[in-house]
Amino acid sequence: MDLDRQKEINMSEEMIPVHPDDLMKFDCNSKNECFNECCRDLNQALTPYDVLRLKNNLGILSQTFLKKYTSLHYGPESGLPVVEFKPNPQTGHACPFVTSKGCSVYEDRPGSCRMYPLARAIARSRENGEIAEYFALIEEPHCKGFGFETKQTIREWLKGQDVGKHNEQNDKLMELISLKNTILPGKLEGAQADQFYLALYDLDEFRHQIAQNDLLNGISAPQELIEEIKKDDELLLDFGIQWAKYMLFGIQMKFGE
Repeated sequence: MDLDRQKEINMSEEMIPVHPDDLMKFDCNSKNECFNECCRDLNQALTPYDVLRLKNNLGILSQTFLKKYTSLHYGPESGLPVVEFKPNPQTGHACPFVTSKGCSVYEDRPGSCRMYPLARAIARSRENGEIAEYFALIEEPHCKGFGFETKQTIREWLKGQDVGKHNEQNDKLMELISLKNTILPGKLEGAQADQFYLALYDLDEFRHQIAQNDLLNGISAPQELIEEIKKDDELLLDFGIQWAKYMLFGIQMKFGE
C-alpha cells in the first residue's frame, strides 16, 4: 500500500468484492506451508504512520530508520515522495523484520500487513465528508491460508488485526493528496518534496527543526500545542500534515479543533 492508494480507487477485476459482514474464510498461522512467504519478494511502500510505529518499536530516530531500512521513490499517480522497504536481493527481497518464527515487529507491523489478504478502497462524501469503505479479497497463488472456517466476519477479523488506527491515520492524507493532484499535478520536486518528506516521514528531525530552527516562523501555533508535539508523535504527524498543506498550498493551519 502506498500514498497513491490512500484516495478513492477502483477495485481491480482480479479482486473479489466482499462485505464486512461476510464470513472471513482465511487463516494465517505458523502451520501453513506458506508461512512467511508473503513477507518475501516484496515491493512494499510504507505510510507515514507505518514509519512512526516501526521506528518507535525499534527505539531509534526516524532518520536512522529511514536511512537503514527504506528507499525513496515517487508515487506514479500522486507524484509525492513515498518510502518503501529497501530491496535486498540477497534475502529474496524479504521484509527486514521477518524471521523463521514470523514477524519480529508484529505489534507494530505496517497497515498493509494487517489488512492482507484484503484490499481496502475509500471514498469521501462531498456532502458530509464521511468516508465509505469498500473491501475485496486478493487470492494470490502462493498463499495457502484460504478456505479455513474461522467463524469470524470480515468486520470481526479486521478488528482482531487492530488495523483501524492505521486506516484512520492514513485516511487523513486524502485531502492533502487531492489538493496536490489538483494544484500541483506531476512530480513534487525540490524544496517542496523535502518539506513533505520532513513533515510526514522524518518526524524526529521535523520536531528538532521546530524547536531549534524557527521552522514555524509566521505560524501562530499555541505554545501548549508546541509543548505537546515535543512528546507525542501522533500529534506531531497530524501537525505535519497541516504544515505540509500550509507550505505547499498556503492553507492556513487550524488549531484547537
